Amino acid sequence: MARRGYTILLAAAIVLTGCLSAGAAKAQSVDTKALFAYLVDDDTGSVLLNKQGDDKMVPSSMTKLMTMYLLDERLKEGRVKLTDVFHVSEKAWRMQGSKMFVPLGGDVPVEDLVRGIIIQSGNDACIVAAEGLSGSEENFAREMNRMAKKLGLNGSHFMNATGWPDPEHYMTAHDLALLAHHVIHDYPDSYHYYTEKTFTYNRISQFNRNRLLGNDIGVDGLKTGHTDDGGYGITLSAKEPQSGRRLILVINGLQSDNDRMEEGDRLLRWGFREFQDVTVVKAGEAVDEAKIWFGVKPAVALTAEKDVVLTLPANAEEAAKFKLVYTGPVPAPVQKGQHIADLVVTLEGHESQAVPLVAAEDVPKLSGFRKAWATLNYLVFERKHAAAPAAAPQKQ
Repeated sequence: MARRGYTILLAAAIVLTGCLSAGAAKAQSVDTKALFAYLVDDDTGSVLLNKQGDDKMVPSSMTKLMTMYLLDERLKEGRVKLTDVFHVSEKAWRMQGSKMFVPLGGDVPVEDLVRGIIIQSGNDACIVAAEGLSGSEENFAREMNRMAKKLGLNGSHFMNATGWPDPEHYMTAHDLALLAHHVIHDYPDSYHYYTEKTFTYNRISQFNRNRLLGNDIGVDGLKTGHTDDGGYGITLSAKEPQSGRRLILVINGLQSDNDRMEEGDRLLRWGFREFQDVTVVKAGEAVDEAKIWFGVKPAVALTAEKDVVLTLPANAEEAAKFKLVYTGPVPAPVQKGQHIADLVVTLEGHESQAVPLVAAEDVPKLSGFRKAWATLNYLVFERKHAAAPAAAPQKQ
């Protein structure tokens, strides 16, 4: 975040590496046959690939991530239990497309519905869940739109729980990636269902359509989708075993199941290979200091409140540049944790990113006499010194 004030070069003794703001990590280019593609580092939020990621598209069965999110919400709140049963209506039983094969008039345990939605991509299971949670699929769709607004899915609108084609039913690849992030982090106790490869219900065994599950780069979710209008798509998440780094990828508009599997695998491997996460500043670590005006101390150490991890194209650490930017001297009193400065990270060809730095301690204000002495000292010595060309700070 740019500020008016002084720009001070970061102390040479501090060796740091950094990266780019979300949406800026584009130095390494890659082509994809997908019509829509969005690849993001889940830990830092840096966007590694964005091809029409904010354009409306047909999400097909990837819609079911929202259906599951609402079901997970009720489970966490205790309003629904995995052992509860939901009744199968004729509407659910007659639903076409991919099916769990629920029995007409039967009662299905919620945990079976969870697996039927995630693993078997059952349209019938989605309607059973929607009617069980909200009374009707139409009411449930309204709940989906309410949640979309709450989560910031600004390019999404839902008409049903399944992803069944409807001109008013759409999402963006960006929104799907954001929804995947919430699925993973908001309800971690349920995430293991996305890793399961098979499920048998009503004596019918079906395989998870995500054939990348459990591969060597750690794919552990999430959901495939296909309709004639939308083509083949998939929302993928992978946690690299060696580094623990997680990437989320959404691709859509492909011509075949093999295409989405091959592109999904290739783009994830590209993201892990061409980018790396770097800890720029550790929590509590003194990065530099800011001068204080009329404080009992002349300066205060600047730290980050938590570890700052950023994403950088591989082998680009040496090209990153850092500046400490703040308006100073900072008037006392200063409170511990007060935002004082920004560590601005730049790399040629990329947008800069500002890392907020805070005061490491309280700095009370000087008493009247000491304040007068500090003013005299500044007028006689420091302002004269600041006028020297070699030491003059640069005005922003």
